[in-house]
Amino acid sequence: MGTAKLNGLNPEAWLRNTLEKLPTWPNRRIDELLPFAPGAIEKLRQG
Repeated sequence: MGTAKLNGLNPEAWLRNTLEKLPTWPNRRIDELLPFAPGAIEKLRQG
C-alpha cells in the first residue's frame, strides 16, 4: 500500500484492481501488477 502511494496511485484503488485481476492473471506476468511496474498508473486508469 505504501509503495502504491509513493508511486502516485490511490492505494485502495490499486489493491482492489489487483485483487480483481489476480485469480486469472498469468503467473509469468505477475510483476505487471506491482505498483512500481512501468505503466502501472496507465493500466490502473484503463481498468
